[in-house]
Amino acid sequence: MDSSALWTAWDIPWGVTSALIVSSLIYARGWARIRRTRPELFPGWRLAAFLGGMLAVFIAVASPLDAFADRMLSIHMVQHFFLWSVAPILIVFSAPVVPMLRGLPRLAMRGALRPLFTSGIPHRIGAFLTRLRVAWLIWTLAFLCWHIPKMYDLALSNEYIHEYGEHASFFLASLIFWWPVIAPWPFRRPGYTRSGESRRWMLLPYLALADVVNTAISAFLCFSGRVIYPGYLLEPRLFGVSALNDQIAAGAFMWVSGSMMYLVPAMIITLRLLSPRSRRQRVYATAAAPQ
Repeated sequence: MDSSALWTAWDIPWGVTSALIVSSLIYARGWARIRRTRPELFPGWRLAAFLGGMLAVFIAVASPLDAFADRMLSIHMVQHFFLWSVAPILIVFSAPVVPMLRGLPRLAMRGALRPLFTSGIPHRIGAFLTRLRVAWLIWTLAFLCWHIPKMYDLALSNEYIHEYGEHASFFLASLIFWWPVIAPWPFRRPGYTRSGESRRWMLLPYLALADVVNTAISAFLCFSGRVIYPGYLLEPRLFGVSALNDQIAAGAFMWVSGSMMYLVPAMIITLRLLSPRSRRQRVYATAAAPQ
């Protein structure tokens, strides 16, 4: 298949697409319900963020982007960027937990799910997974695992592993990674200790270390001087780009886009921590702490 045919190669995975449609309907239903009592917590942009996240996943797995990704590493990295940055960040910004629960049929909540949630097990699992050390480790292991040449070529040669192994783990690990950074309601944002010291500063090394991992892999792709993933040597070269130059472009895209995704939030958090309002909150927290 030449490049002109790839531009129209929409390969819609109906299982994933159906899940995206159902999730969108459940969230929209829950969002409409909760708007009646908490409109200030769920403005229209949250619904737009969730639907945008669903659309980003669909574009990544169903559009011609997926067809090009099988033949060019640089396009594959663009596809992964949708799955590990764009879609998870939008979904976490939508604060999906409560709308998804409110959007489910009452029979489901009163039946199978009610005993599960009253047991507190989901809360304990969520609290564990979103600890900074745990979330960073999950994200790092997923990121490193699928960039190992043997694992990458395995995913490239097996569509099932590619879609339900590599893509799913990227997406889920990134959801967990961004959760404590964005801290969507009702997640308890890292706040203040009794002494008034802010814990938000811990997100700075969290994001910086993620950028170190991303930079290391990106630099390796850019400067290795050889094709790391042999599977691309077997593919017809599109647009006259050699496999090595394609790999360098992939590393450069990862480097720039990845660093922006981790360093921009770190700068925003730093500015907030150093703002006069943040300093006043620390003073109030210290004054209110029991002596």
